[in-house]
Amino acid sequence: MKLHQFWQLGIKDMKAVPLPRQRTSPKRRVWILVIAAFIAIAIAWAYLYPPPHYKSPMRDWLPAEPARELTDEERASRVVFRQILTTPPVQSRSSKIAFMFLTPGTLPFERLWEKFFEGHDGKYTIYVHASREKPEHVSPIFIGREIHSEKVTWGQISMVDAERRLLANALQDIDNQHFVLLSDSFIDCFYDPGPHGNFRYSQNMLPEVTESDFRKGSQWFSVKRQHALMIVADSLYYTKFKIHCRPGMEDGRNCYADEHYLPTLFHMMDPDGIANWSVTHVDWSEGKWHPKAYRAQDVTFELLKNITSIDMSYHVTSDSQKVVTENPCLWNGAKRPCYLFARKFYPESINNLMTLFSNYTLV
Repeated sequence: MKLHQFWQLGIKDMKAVPLPRQRTSPKRRVWILVIAAFIAIAIAWAYLYPPPHYKSPMRDWLPAEPARELTDEERASRVVFRQILTTPPVQSRSSKIAFMFLTPGTLPFERLWEKFFEGHDGKYTIYVHASREKPEHVSPIFIGREIHSEKVTWGQISMVDAERRLLANALQDIDNQHFVLLSDSFIDCFYDPGPHGNFRYSQNMLPEVTESDFRKGSQWFSVKRQHALMIVADSLYYTKFKIHCRPGMEDGRNCYADEHYLPTLFHMMDPDGIANWSVTHVDWSEGKWHPKAYRAQDVTFELLKNITSIDMSYHVTSDSQKVVTENPCLWNGAKRPCYLFARKFYPESINNLMTLFSNYTLV
């Protein structure tokens, strides 16, 4: 008999086999009840008061609690984060990726993005946060995709506010399972003891955020739905960075929340759940405050080939030691190229990019 046929059988299909009835003495029934009660109490005691060396699987979702007493706000935050991380992802019949664009106004590369999305209808959604002016669209897929936007100032917490606003809008669609922040759920995270890293830390973040937990990373992220929920649900750590991580702080320090808030949050709350590199490539080789920007003449087949062949993630500390950390970019355990996107490109490079994109993606 096949298994599925077995489960289709009803009670009437089964033959009853008469069993001899045996009487149990009252004393024996009492002993059985006593033993059962003892076992139940022992199991409950072992669960509620485990040995010191025992670690519950549920507690492994969060890092070990600090030796000090947690504040009420910390304990509440950890409960929320644990609930989010341990709840199985919502099953969707048509999973999509939310592409979230953070821009001052009109997107100069809409035609290129339209080509990128071509043939993937129903697999993506678009959200545009235009912080200065209403965009003028040249591609129909971007029409009507603006969300309510507020002014964004570089280096201020308003940048993080815009990211959270985009995530909150994208999370309303239950089919959105991954969220990518892009410009005109890989979270980049590393330790930098130099002036552009932990020098920006403020003791006013104590006790919730210690200097040893303070991290730096790229603003451009890609996150799964659980991490997106954590970002919009967080209040405690967001407020710490809103107040104590800003340009023009004491001792001449400049802290930029968009570079430190998310790397620090996830280093503290889910360090094993992030990749520690960004899927968006930027070239910092010029050693300036801003990454290299590509002109039309810079955009060549060799440039795209070089970017898409990088399979190691590099971080360099900003102190005098200039310590270089490199790690392979692992996708589901396999070493693969790190980057899916790249910036910064001048608008004048659009024609070269359109031509190269058509040819390169088919190679």
